[in-house]
Amino acid sequence: MINIFVKKGQVAFNSKYITPDIKLSCYEDKFFKTEIAFEHHMLVWFISGETKIIMADAEDIFGAGDIFLIPKNQLATVILCPKDDLPNKSVTMLLSAGRLKEFYSDIDIKPVGTNADKIRSYKDHPLLASCLASLIPYFDMQEDFPENIASLKITEAINILRAIDKGIDSVLANFEEPGKIDLAEFMEKNFMFNMPIEKFSYLTGRSLTTFKRDFKKAFNTTPQKWLTKKRLEAAHYQLAEKKKKPGEVYYETGFENLSHFSYAFKKYYGYSPTQLVSKS
Repeated sequence: MINIFVKKGQVAFNSKYITPDIKLSCYEDKFFKTEIAFEHHMLVWFISGETKIIMADAEDIFGAGDIFLIPKNQLATVILCPKDDLPNKSVTMLLSAGRLKEFYSDIDIKPVGTNADKIRSYKDHPLLASCLASLIPYFDMQEDFPENIASLKITEAINILRAIDKGIDSVLANFEEPGKIDLAEFMEKNFMFNMPIEKFSYLTGRSLTTFKRDFKKAFNTTPQKWLTKKRLEAAHYQLAEKKKKPGEVYYETGFENLSHFSYAFKKYYGYSPTQLVSKS
């Protein structure tokens, strides 16, 4: 059992791991925002609270009882909020490549076309809900959670997914590394995610050196300068045209915090986000 408690600003969150692949998370106080590049498929069951997941082409809001799978190698902004006086609480099960390769090793599958980059929602499906709810008592154990039981629970979840989602094999049984893709198209689509350059290079199928070289050819500038400019332009549009508040805009356009956003915005435009909003 691993129990992690962190106090960050006004946000307290507590994570209990019964294995490295299974955790119970609890977020309290104000909303908590993070940006993630998912390295493993993640099966999530929300117990309470509300979560917004913003991806390049979609924005989803999940609440109590919702169950969904986030495919690996996707960029997302995740915003966790308490709701109805209850904390944001969820159970997450990682479906790692090693675990899935073992599961599929003796299964002859015929993949079908599917959206491998989209969140797959299962609402409150009773089979998945029962499987994930059965983990709750184990989070109160003082001793280590037996690995054989953990394996059984993960295998149970995979089998349920295969029974209720006929296209899931094409997602879970895909073990290929990201291939080399159009860099310019990918960056235009994902610039708002505050990720290390190394992560962008990996997801476009390039080494860091090749990524920087190809980026220079595509945009005639460095990745960091281009990212800052794109994020500021996106923020300006959200403030001026969409009439959003600075506190909403900074986390949707890839900035670390409000003060950093305000400083960069004023340096680039000559006036602050607040001044722009007051003039609009």
